Amino acid sequence: MSNMDINQVLAQMRTMKIESSSSTAGAEVEKSGDFSSLLKQSIDSVNETQQQAGKLAQAFETGETDASLSEVMVSLQKANVSFQAMVQVRNKLVEAYKDTMNMPM
Repeated sequence: MSNMDINQVLAQMRTMKIESSSSTAGAEVEKSGDFSSLLKQSIDSVNETQQQAGKLAQAFETGETDASLSEVMVSLQKANVSFQAMVQVRNKLVEAYKDTMNMPM
């Protein structure tokens, strides 16, 4: 991997970080008390990321796109990381629900 590729990936990661922090802050201001809506948006975002990565991988496999192998792999890893994060959130929600249900009245 050349320096140009590394710098391009780093720049893309920085841009995504800025976008995610600004969109999260905007969502918190707009819907400060609507947890279910925020959770649904997060799930939809993970689903969209996975579908885009799958489409990019399929297009790469069939030769329909100019995307490099590294772009495809980064896209697939982003989808995997977002899915794993969502699984961890789900696990914490289930754990919190169980703790709440086991509380004495």
